Amino acid sequence: MKKNLTAFVALTAAAALGTASAQGKISAQSIIVNPTQPDLAVSVNVDKDVAGTQNPSYRAGENIRVSASVNRDAYVYLFNVNPDGSVDQILPNRLGGDNFVKANTTRSFPAPGDTFTYSVDNIIGQNKVLALASLTPLNLDQISAFKSAQDQFATVTAKGQAGFAQALSIIVNPLPQNSWVTDTAFYNVVAQAPVSTGSLFVGTNVANATVILNGQRLGGTNVTYSNLRPGSYPVRIQAPGYNDFATTLTIRANTTTSLNVDLVPTAPQPVYQQPNTTGNPILDLIGGLLGAITTPAQIQDPARSALDQKVSDLQNQGYVLQGTRTTTTGYVSTMSKGAARVTVTVDRSANRTLSVQVTETTLYRY
Repeated sequence: MKKNLTAFVALTAAAALGTASAQGKISAQSIIVNPTQPDLAVSVNVDKDVAGTQNPSYRAGENIRVSASVNRDAYVYLFNVNPDGSVDQILPNRLGGDNFVKANTTRSFPAPGDTFTYSVDNIIGQNKVLALASLTPLNLDQISAFKSAQDQFATVTAKGQAGFAQALSIIVNPLPQNSWVTDTAFYNVVAQAPVSTGSLFVGTNVANATVILNGQRLGGTNVTYSNLRPGSYPVRIQAPGYNDFATTLTIRANTTTSLNVDLVPTAPQPVYQQPNTTGNPILDLIGGLLGAITTPAQIQDPARSALDQKVSDLQNQGYVLQGTRTTTTGYVSTMSKGAARVTVTVDRSANRTLSVQVTETTLYRY
């Protein structure tokens, strides 16, 4: 269990201890135990095994919580010995890790409501957590210390099971036999399973289109996007001047899913202009007959009136006006409807006559 905000590692089996006045000894399941069976009791467990009797597995990087409870007011010290033999001190610490626990209550680390989490490190193997409860505070200066003012966890100087057991015996042997007790919990760290991902290729006929996957912008089109989690996702493709394209597709692990789309241009909305009026019913009638608005001083160019009338007829058929330009002899307007393109040409001819020509061109994709 690493001494940082993201990792716990492990405790392993025990080694020999020297005997002293407290007669601390080794058991098959613990690093050190009090052989006198005091009336003080401590119980430790991890969150996947609240009973503290099993050996649950955690994947590397998975969050973990350690809890200890006592039957009398006591100071609780939590340690971990990693599979490689190194030892970490979990409690006390500088993260608000007060280790005094009231009788018949539980101290968890991290505690509910803490703003940090712990996760198991990637040291694979069997882990053991040791809880040591004492009726009086213990001086751990001989076995652990904070290396700097910034360290949040103390570093245990003892190395290996035998070294840690010997160091603990020095701490507990001078104590009254009924004043301390230990308990252990086990868990196993296994390798993190690799996450299989898929890829997505999106192709379009528009260079500046944008791909949106599951509400998140991926980027442009005609690109392959990798490391996507498998699953079904909504996809939207957008480009200025084109209708959005939306669909749902499935991304599969270790496979590239392809999506090819021809975006359709957005038809411009016709602009409706409110006809002007002269206020004179007779002139308005004449203007309507000529296809143009008249004023008392001037009647609009008949060529433009003829053009406006023909454009209006085509608009009623669903064509959309794209633009109008003036020529030396009249006017030319371009219109569209789907793949069809129409050119309306009005020319002034001799003898005060007008020539109106409509040319249509349709584009087909093959």
